[in-house]
Amino acid sequence: MLLKHFQSLEKTENGYRIHGDNADVMLVFMTDDIIRVRVSFDRQFKEESYTLVTTAWADRMDEMLAAERTRITALDVPCEETDKTLTFRTKTLKLVFRKCPFSMLLYTADGELIYQDLRERAFEKDQLGRLSHYSRMDRAHDHFYGFGEKTGHLDKKGRRLRMSPKDAIGHDPEFGDPMYKHIPFYIRVDDRQRHALGLFYHNSYDSVFDMGQEISGYWDRYCYYQTDGGDIDLFLLNGPSMAAVLDHYTLLTGRSALPTKQSLGYCASTMYYAELEKDCDQEIYKVIDKHKKEGVLIDNFWLASGYTSGEEDNLRYVFNWNRRRFPDPAGFFAKMNAMGINVIPNLKPGILKNHPYISLFEKNDVFIKTPDGSGDYYGRWWGGEGRFFDFTGEKGRNTWKELLKKNVLELGAKTVWNDNCEMDGVEDRDAQCDFEGEKGTMAELKILHSNLMAYVGKQALAEVYPGERPYIINRAGFAGIQRYAQVWGGDNLTDWRTVKFNIATILGMGLSGCANMGCDIGGFAGGAPEGELLLRWIQSGIFQPRFCLNSANDDNTVTQPWMYEENNDHIRAAYALRYRMLPYLYSLMYEANQDGMPAMRPLFLEFPDDPACYSDENLTFMFGPAVLVANVVEKGARTRKVYLPAGTTWYDMNDHLRAYAGGQTIEVPVDLGSIPMFLRGSGVFVTSEDVKHIESDTLRHLDLLIAAEADTGFVLYDDDGHSETYKIGNYSKTEISVRAGERTTVSFRKSGDYADTVDSLTIRLVSKAKGAYWVTVDGQPVQRTIVREAFDAADCAWYYDLSDRTILVKYPKPSKDSYDVVISTEKFDLVGMVKPEE
Repeated sequence: MLLKHFQSLEKTENGYRIHGDNADVMLVFMTDDIIRVRVSFDRQFKEESYTLVTTAWADRMDEMLAAERTRITALDVPCEETDKTLTFRTKTLKLVFRKCPFSMLLYTADGELIYQDLRERAFEKDQLGRLSHYSRMDRAHDHFYGFGEKTGHLDKKGRRLRMSPKDAIGHDPEFGDPMYKHIPFYIRVDDRQRHALGLFYHNSYDSVFDMGQEISGYWDRYCYYQTDGGDIDLFLLNGPSMAAVLDHYTLLTGRSALPTKQSLGYCASTMYYAELEKDCDQEIYKVIDKHKKEGVLIDNFWLASGYTSGEEDNLRYVFNWNRRRFPDPAGFFAKMNAMGINVIPNLKPGILKNHPYISLFEKNDVFIKTPDGSGDYYGRWWGGEGRFFDFTGEKGRNTWKELLKKNVLELGAKTVWNDNCEMDGVEDRDAQCDFEGEKGTMAELKILHSNLMAYVGKQALAEVYPGERPYIINRAGFAGIQRYAQVWGGDNLTDWRTVKFNIATILGMGLSGCANMGCDIGGFAGGAPEGELLLRWIQSGIFQPRFCLNSANDDNTVTQPWMYEENNDHIRAAYALRYRMLPYLYSLMYEANQDGMPAMRPLFLEFPDDPACYSDENLTFMFGPAVLVANVVEKGARTRKVYLPAGTTWYDMNDHLRAYAGGQTIEVPVDLGSIPMFLRGSGVFVTSEDVKHIESDTLRHLDLLIAAEADTGFVLYDDDGHSETYKIGNYSKTEISVRAGERTTVSFRKSGDYADTVDSLTIRLVSKAKGAYWVTVDGQPVQRTIVREAFDAADCAWYYDLSDRTILVKYPKPSKDSYDVVISTEKFDLVGMVKPEE
């Protein structure tokens, strides 16, 4: 059944309703760049979203999400109607509907076509009740990115992708599908016109995206979205930049939660630490001590589900404590917290028949029901048949919350780790959920349980630790999970392809609104990684917001950083680099919190005008705006191939800042210690040597590496790292602006009430042609040093380092919030040298 013919147009309170022969279309212009096109074959248009945080209509979940949701007023856009078309114009877009056959086209305000439906087959409902939306595509020039958590290369052109979250343990990193998360959003771009458009299908039923794999000779080349039920509820998100699309998408579904500083430190984990016969706590203390003795920096510890195991049957019982393994849970948390280690206990939503709280669960009626609602639904679970918490109803959520508080958080845990929350053990998709009293099916609500599990965790944390920033980790999630939780790539496979393609998986999640992402380093499923693989994985993992080794090796081994002694110097160097980069990474996570931009970025996100970036498969990425990273991901590699985007110079950070022109592919030599990194020709990279342990060390000195072939800048963000007071101005936001030229001016402009702890800085300015003529800080001349030792001993001085041809400026930070550092490289006469201008 196709929606083929337009019948009539009706003006509504916030937009239009288009009546068609087999379906109706709701049209809402939320902003000039965000248009909702909702096609309903049952013409009901119920509004009951757990997902959207910005709406322009009343919704059944408004009260529940009152603290998160904002209602805006939709634009009143006039309709221009002819015999053949309906046309709507905003300031930036022109949307045209053909009346017959019914289909839409989207243009820029200047008339450039940026999207079109498949003309004769736009919207369809098939004999099985599945709904499809077909779009025209150009196989040669269109590219498709996002789709949440997916395997293989970043561009999904030619792929067929399923959204039906599974417990995908040991999945193939290149071709495996589906995965743990369900995010029906993608960004499409033509590499010639380079105008990005986002398409978000607000629908939680299982679905398929076919991005040109399917071909039919009767039609133009097409791609399509197909869902098992509901409506085709499409949000068109205009660019033209991908950054603008991400901003619009996260406006709709929520900004990434600002992480705690401690969460960006290293996290140790393995299932084995909590699986000993007794006294796991004592063994874990030894593991933490071992990290310190080996010089492996650590701030967090994942506590696997073995702590919940029954003492008689070793089966998992969430909220239970195995007292042989952990005789004093509160004492365990107290000791770990005193060591500055955040313990993160595992939580699972499935319940076995012998659970110690089963009577309470049955009394409170917390479980998902059979399709007819007559009893609890039983499905597959760890250790046998299980029942499953229903997070779509208050009874389930409240019971979970109270036990989470009493048995985990009030004992001293400060982080919620939601595991196995895909709910894939509920095989019957007609199983019944409460759905806030209205009743719904798992077909529609299955993946939403994972978001709601995080929602409950956020409530529990707020009640136990008022004023503290919630830290939640989820394995599964739907669109919007980023506003609650950090996510990770589930139970990945120990394989060389995994370290390679996990990079693209993380980049794809970043393009799907989930900036706080990482994958298990070293591999979770399979045998122990060989030494070279573990080293390369750690060298790659230091750039992931979630930096965690986690394993359940099937050869009875435990993956630990120091397990190959011959590589330990390289391992320690990688960890040290991660901690040096924390000021930069924390600032990037703040940026994600503000507008959705991820820390790990595909090249085209920073270089949209370079068409070669759209099809680059070298698995390199930008770490923020300033640094290109090309991790070594091939066994036995002696060189690394890197495409350097056009339009800028690139400086090899491992080869004395050797300069390369952009727009070319180079091949650089590598050894076991190599982490290839390139500084952008106009970029600011901020690091510090001060913090080796986040909870105990204080940031005092900052190092700024700056290249300024053109004007550039960076926003350096800081706060107390753990509280919610940043929301009321208790932060330090320093806009670092660099004005390029013979007098390079580095301007610092601080805002916010937070008194940061930095008292000195070093600027390292790339200056390949010559050294400085003079330098001033806040208008005061800075002494030149000819000998490096004199520079190192001075509190305020400058020096020209000929090994990499950089001008080094060291100085105490001025007490004022705004000041300039001026570095002159003007032409001068040595004999007639003049004083710097006042």
